[in-house]
Amino acid sequence: MQLTASGKRLGIFSLIMINVIAVDNLRSLTAGAEYGLALIFFYLLAALLFFIPTILVTAELATGWPHTGGAYVWIREAFGRRTGFLAIWLQWIYNVVWYPTIFTFMAGMVAYLIDPALVENKIFMFCMVVFTFWTITFINCLGLKISNWISIISALFGTLLPMMFIIILGYIWLFLGKPTHITFAIKDFFPHLNSLQNLAFLTNILFGLMGMEMSAVHAGDVREPTRDYPRALMYSGILILVTLMFASLAITIVVPIEKLSLVSGLIDAFEVFFSSYNMFWCTPIIAILIIVGSLGGASAWIIGPARGLLVASKENYLPVLFTRENKHAMPKGILLAQAIFVTILSALFLIMPSVNSLYWVLSNLTAQLALLFYILLFAAAIRLRYKHAIVERAYKIPGGKIGIWLVGGVGILTCICAILLGFIPPTQVAVGNVFIYETILIAGIIICCLSPFVLSVVAKK
Repeated sequence: MQLTASGKRLGIFSLIMINVIAVDNLRSLTAGAEYGLALIFFYLLAALLFFIPTILVTAELATGWPHTGGAYVWIREAFGRRTGFLAIWLQWIYNVVWYPTIFTFMAGMVAYLIDPALVENKIFMFCMVVFTFWTITFINCLGLKISNWISIISALFGTLLPMMFIIILGYIWLFLGKPTHITFAIKDFFPHLNSLQNLAFLTNILFGLMGMEMSAVHAGDVREPTRDYPRALMYSGILILVTLMFASLAITIVVPIEKLSLVSGLIDAFEVFFSSYNMFWCTPIIAILIIVGSLGGASAWIIGPARGLLVASKENYLPVLFTRENKHAMPKGILLAQAIFVTILSALFLIMPSVNSLYWVLSNLTAQLALLFYILLFAAAIRLRYKHAIVERAYKIPGGKIGIWLVGGVGILTCICAILLGFIPPTQVAVGNVFIYETILIAGIIICCLSPFVLSVVAKK
């Protein structure tokens, strides 16, 4: 998200809004709510082992290399052009896999406005996802200024407002002493680890905290990148963590975990609150706001990684399609390619056991691809401390080489553990045949990692 390409006009507020709309995602709330009160423990753990290390590493790299291109530039400087290309490809392709899930979430909101039973109608969900994604793709082709305003408005009114509203509704619920589906006991704060399957949703919680580095692709458009960028990361990080934790908690207070839908859990919780408070008229309004917020988040992610991939495509051998821009300097070839990929992926709605199961499989595959990207990101931060030690960084992780190894090492180990946990199907979601589930994940990872190099070979011929 950025204002124009003609001058450095992004300030702290715009950067905070970029991070909020990129990370503070409403669809992440139901995955966290699956844990009940223990979600607070998991969010704090994820913040300590992943979110904070990501913020620290991003602040150091973005102020050392404040150029448009973001993570591609950093990883390229650390490990060379091919590894940098793999990293930005992973960042782009995991978003392509993610798009059907966020647009499924939006389709679920639309279904609630028409007929809630449509949430499990595969044909309706498929058509809504494809139509909406192509529409947002077209809007992004109109230029950066329009994308910027969409993201700011959706962040304020479509993301932060519904989150703060459900937090307030949850607080009033507890203040009035109404019955809850969780207990606020110390023993419930810590998760039950009697089965590794209970940790499966941790991968999705980590995914809900990913994206702080995405705004770095616009570092070249920031007025004062070395001053404003670290501050924006800190402010938005606090805001994101607080709203995610307490909004998820508000959901789990009123919706039984065994009845919690990954697609419609948020609107289900709002409906319980509105029914209890005689505020039925609010349901369509909040559903529209949630749709607006989800559209804005998707819009920011559709253009962010696409810009990074465009920079990489111009330095690597790729089909001409990936290097084409329109008159608004938008990567029209990449936007077209990802729209086609999303349409193909969305067709999985027609063969999976349920919308909920496909939602989980794609969310999990997205998280695993993203974690591979973050392993490269953390490793690049460590490598650059040695390879380019003399490069001035406005922010530097304290503790010298021990500090960067501690922060980067914790991040890498966390990503590896989360990837392994992602192969364990959760007990709360019926994923169908476990062999097919594992095959989809493994095949998806292999195909997504090899495809950029295959495209490069084809382009050279």
